[in-house]
Amino acid sequence: MIRIRWLGHSTVVIDLDGARLLTDPLLRNHVGLLRRVTPPPGRADWADTDAILLSHLHLDHADVASLRQLPTTPIFASAAVAGWLSERGLRTTATSAQWQSVSDSTSAQIRLVPAEHHARPLPGRPCDANGFLLRAASGRVWFAGDTAAYPEMADLPDWAGGRIDVALLPIHGWGPRLSAGHLDAAGAAEVCAVVRPRFVVPIHYGTLHPFGLNLRRLDWMHSPAETFAQTLAMIAPDTTLIELAAMGPTWQMPTA
Repeated sequence: MIRIRWLGHSTVVIDLDGARLLTDPLLRNHVGLLRRVTPPPGRADWADTDAILLSHLHLDHADVASLRQLPTTPIFASAAVAGWLSERGLRTTATSAQWQSVSDSTSAQIRLVPAEHHARPLPGRPCDANGFLLRAASGRVWFAGDTAAYPEMADLPDWAGGRIDVALLPIHGWGPRLSAGHLDAAGAAEVCAVVRPRFVVPIHYGTLHPFGLNLRRLDWMHSPAETFAQTLAMIAPDTTLIELAAMGPTWQMPTA
C-alpha cells in the first residue's frame, strides 16, 4: 500500500507497506523570514513516523526546531548532512546510493539519488543536496527534494528497478521568483515526460511566503499548479496528476 499526505511545502507523509516516512519536516508556522499561509501540522499529523528523509540543509527543508519535535525518529540523509545534524544532537543515519532498509520491521528500502541544488550555500551548513528513491512490494516512490533538472534523471527508473509509481516533485518555491537549482511548473512537467512516473504529486509551492510581502498579490503561490497541470497534460499524458491540498486528505495509490 502506498499512501501520500502533503503537509505543505516539501513535507510529505509517505506510508509504504507498513513504514511511515516524513520528508523535510517543517512543522512550525514560520522559519526564518518565511511564514505559512495555512496552519502548521499538529502532532497527530506526523504520529508514528518511522523515519525522516532530509534532502538538504536549507532552512525551509531542515528546520532544526521541527526536527527536535521527533527526537527519537532517525533522520536519513547524506553523510555530510547527517554529520551536521548529529553535531546538534539529532539521531541520524548516513545514507548513500546503496539500498538500505528503513527498519527491521518493514520491507521498505531507500537510497539517495542526485539533486541539482547547490547555488545557495548557507554559512556553516554543508551544501549537499539529494533526493530519495523508495521501494517496497507495493511500488516505487521518488522524492525529488529540491532540484533543477539534470541528465541522470533519465536513469531514475533503472535505479528504482522499474517504472516509478509516485513522484513527489517540486513545481515552484516560496517567493515570486525562483533562483537557480529549482524546477518551475513547466520544468517539472518536462521532467515527468523524461522519467514517466505513473502518478505525480506536485509539492514545494503555495505554502510559504516571505514576511511582509503584500498578501493581496499572491497569485504566484497558486498559478504554478495551473501551469503544471496544463503542461503535464500536453507533454506527459501518461502521467496522472494527483493534486493534493496542503494539510488536506490522504491519497492512496490504486492497485494496478
